[in-house]
Amino acid sequence: MVVSATNLLDGMVIFTTVVEQGSFTNAANATGHSTSFISKEINKLEERLGVRLLHRTTRTLSLTPEGEHYFQQTKQLIESAQELEQAISGKQEEPKGTLKISCPVNFGASQLSPVLAKYMQLYPKVKVEVFASDHRVDLIGDGYDVVLRSSASAEDSSLISRLVQRSCTRTVASPQYLKQFGTPKHPSELTRHKLLCYSNHKQPYVWSYIDSDGSLLKVDVTGVLTTNSPEMELSLCLLGQGICRLPEALVMDGINSGELVELFTDLPVHRIEMCLVYPSRKHMSTKVRRFIDLVVEELR
Repeated sequence: MVVSATNLLDGMVIFTTVVEQGSFTNAANATGHSTSFISKEINKLEERLGVRLLHRTTRTLSLTPEGEHYFQQTKQLIESAQELEQAISGKQEEPKGTLKISCPVNFGASQLSPVLAKYMQLYPKVKVEVFASDHRVDLIGDGYDVVLRSSASAEDSSLISRLVQRSCTRTVASPQYLKQFGTPKHPSELTRHKLLCYSNHKQPYVWSYIDSDGSLLKVDVTGVLTTNSPEMELSLCLLGQGICRLPEALVMDGINSGELVELFTDLPVHRIEMCLVYPSRKHMSTKVRRFIDLVVEELR
């Protein structure tokens, strides 16, 4: 069924209000309509879309998977429309609404938290939702405003990828491990050692280095342990259970204290980049724009 432009947006604002208010009654009070009007609008919207958006009982209201996806997209459309009106009318909108972010676990805890604290202090009307995960998320499909990724490239050309910070990884082992199993002098010798591997890497069993002659060296390794937790890797490494390669921020304290020994210091370090990834929208909401500006300012 082809929907005319006039009717395309029918029900969107009502639906979004119902979800945000948590009930038809609260949505009716917020919009000045009757509860029956709200119910009829949701029914018409579901009929037009051909899917159920809400599970409704006398006491609870919850989103279906289709409803969750529709809510995330309509919320962004409504916020973009509000931002456009503000821009055209010349008004300066105070950041508000919900800011949904995804970031790597360790980066969020160690470096993003101070930035978020400053952002929340500056813009108290914004509710911040942070999903800390080392898995790659679907920025558009999952309804994120901004995603931080340890990659300089975005797989979708419609997304903007903005470099925020450069860092590197270090290959380390504990002194007791090296005493027991020997110290590898070159990455090619890693095949004879016990390795702790990170499962969320694209190729967890291929460790890449730049050799002394500038060539790319890829070492096929066998992990004695593979985990999605960098903290577990570090803990087991400190306990002498193997060699690991982790971001510099995680291992420098151990290197400086002597609890860890850095390997292959004669070779160039393995560089990693942290990027902000966000949709390429002409009318970016104020809450997102201010967050991006603050992250770039603070972390660079």
